[in-house]
Amino acid sequence: MNTPTDPPGKLPTKNPDAPETLEELAAPAPTGGGIARRFRGFLPVVVDVETAGFNADTDALLEIAAVPIHMDEAGLVYPGKTVSAHVEPFPGANLEASALAFTGIDPHHPLRIAEPEGKALKKIFEPIRNILKGSHCSRAILVGHNPSFDLAFVKAAVERTGIKRNPFHQFSTFDTATLAGLAYGQTVLARAIAAAGIEWSNNEAHSAVYDTEKTAELFCVIVNRWKELGGSPI
Repeated sequence: MNTPTDPPGKLPTKNPDAPETLEELAAPAPTGGGIARRFRGFLPVVVDVETAGFNADTDALLEIAAVPIHMDEAGLVYPGKTVSAHVEPFPGANLEASALAFTGIDPHHPLRIAEPEGKALKKIFEPIRNILKGSHCSRAILVGHNPSFDLAFVKAAVERTGIKRNPFHQFSTFDTATLAGLAYGQTVLARAIAAAGIEWSNNEAHSAVYDTEKTAELFCVIVNRWKELGGSPI
């Protein structure tokens, strides 16, 4: 059956946001080197969101930041350029007072320079799509500390805004809480950061940009240490 955008008689095109098929899951890793081979065609992108609650369908998305992960010629990964946005609460969004007190965010502060959800997501997604093309990766995979929370808010915002091309895998993620638990015996972000020898400031925490950048550092330290120990396939 043709999709509405397919010309008559043309086979339907594959939806790049659809879950992987059995054939894709069984496919070998991409040939050649680079980050596409290291993560089976996925581009790791660290994401953190700050929100006005825990329910992705009803509570406002207030901040989002993303850091793509790159790989050098020696096969070591490192954080790329941060992209971020302050986000306007969507119409009718719930704003939990306890969540706002925790993050310290005032959604209506005149100096926030917030953007509507659709514009904010496009600001995040466009550079990721460009890196996907250059790295020969098929799609991005969200990296986060307990990333199911972040992915749920991203997907809910995508649904509300009608964005057709979400570069992130729809359900697979890399969890730095799990990785840090394995590597350091720590699952709390601040403690894992300290165990990895990375500088941490409680005063700057709970901003999407700061948490994303520190989580990216943690992910890279763990992945590179694994390579040094001989565990990397490259």
